[in-house]
Amino acid sequence: MVLIRLLPRRTALLLLLTMIAALAAPAQPESSSSNCVRITLLQVNDVYQFMPVDRGTQGGLARVSTLRKQIIKDSPNTLFLFSGDTISPSVESIKLKGQQMIDAWNNIGLDYATLGNHEFDFGPDELLKRMKESKFQWLAANVTDGKGNSFGGMPPFVIREVDGIKVGIFGILLPETMTTSKPGPDVKILGACETAKRIVPQMRAAGAQVVVALTHLSMREDKQLAHCVPEIDIIIGGHEHTLLQSLAGRTPIFKMTADARQLGRFDLTVDRATGKLQSVDWVVIPVNDKVAEDPQFAAVTEKYKDLLATYNEMVGRTRVPLDARSEANRTGETNAGDFVADSLRQATGADVALINGGTIRADTIYEPGPLSKHDVLAILPFGTEIVKIELTGASLRRALEHGVGQSGPGAEPGRFPQVSGLRFSFETSSPAGSRVKKITIGGLPLDDRKTYTLATNVYLVGGGDGYEMFKGARRLTKQGESQVDSEILRKAIASVPEGINPQVDGRIEWIGRPAEENQKECSIATAGGK
Repeated sequence: MVLIRLLPRRTALLLLLTMIAALAAPAQPESSSSNCVRITLLQVNDVYQFMPVDRGTQGGLARVSTLRKQIIKDSPNTLFLFSGDTISPSVESIKLKGQQMIDAWNNIGLDYATLGNHEFDFGPDELLKRMKESKFQWLAANVTDGKGNSFGGMPPFVIREVDGIKVGIFGILLPETMTTSKPGPDVKILGACETAKRIVPQMRAAGAQVVVALTHLSMREDKQLAHCVPEIDIIIGGHEHTLLQSLAGRTPIFKMTADARQLGRFDLTVDRATGKLQSVDWVVIPVNDKVAEDPQFAAVTEKYKDLLATYNEMVGRTRVPLDARSEANRTGETNAGDFVADSLRQATGADVALINGGTIRADTIYEPGPLSKHDVLAILPFGTEIVKIELTGASLRRALEHGVGQSGPGAEPGRFPQVSGLRFSFETSSPAGSRVKKITIGGLPLDDRKTYTLATNVYLVGGGDGYEMFKGARRLTKQGESQVDSEILRKAIASVPEGINPQVDGRIEWIGRPAEENQKECSIATAGGK
């Protein structure tokens, strides 16, 4: 009888603050014996840059490489997995289109990766180039090309024999990639459950004794996947940028935070005679400046050092912590979201401004001090044109309803609106479509029949992130006169020599917002495994 415990989020976060790199040692299980085999899975997800983040204190693939090598010495039966999103967005990918990330993964010995939605940001042809450059295997069983074949020739799954145990791995990409990125008209993304229901029996028939789903889905979709295909033994996921763990039926689900701030280690104990999974023991290993960088990775750093140096130019300063975290900008008002939206509205002279929180990408808090060109581009790396359009108050109301339509505890929708020139409140306990309770512009209630001008990005004007109400709106910005969002932000920062001082002013109110969600501690007792 084995107890598999999933720590509550708060406990896991406290654990993160106290663990050091020495925790690369096994969590609990003994090494492989005559009766059992220990198979170790390592996980990172949503890694957009190979250099350390948070002013060098967190992340960095050179540090991940060090940890991987330490773990392999202790547990030779180790597979290194990546749960998607690396080609884009980042400052370096503006020029290199993700080539630098493939070089980095090749250097540190990645085994398998699933596609993330941002793999398609530069279109399918560019992704195919990156896939050909990869020394590791990409997996996404639900992604097909125009002829109905697997995109890029990816196998539907792989079976890797590890110390006599056959481990099956398949990948799944979230279907909403069709509207949140640029897969093009020929690429099709099938449903996660329907694909897994077809693939997993094939894997078992081919001899897979342990089935691993390597996914880039929301936690809600991961749970649905586990319930509709309970034969999956473990789900290694990504997409949220938040440390998450859950249990759906008997299937554990794990996600790390973005940019390799943590390395997930999962020790699977498998009965050698029956091939049945006995237990899953896990630990979250901090990747920080206490971990030495692998000297082998210096070749990657050297290759791109000149490009990286070009982004060091100082643009201005911030006098207050600037909150550019992904989770914060996808769930509520932030001072970074306010400042960006204010800058766009002022640059265009629009009545109001609205951008999707998912366009703010730096995923860090900038402490008071200098802001560089790299910082600006990290906040807004897509280089999206900003335009002024004309729309009715009713359309603006629908846009706000859409923006908060997926909001709720544990959700981090990229569509969440960051705004300027207006104030609104919403309540997630109300049904989607009737969540927005109050909207004012210039202190006056929104008039559904009145026409307003709106500053936003061309991605949303084209219906991106589901903002269909913007399509067809009258465009007031003349062709060739639009500005890029990052350049507007750069100018706004530079225009305040003493340093910017943005403050959250209550323009977005989440009525009844719960305190930080604490996932319940879950346990599952298994006798003999699945």
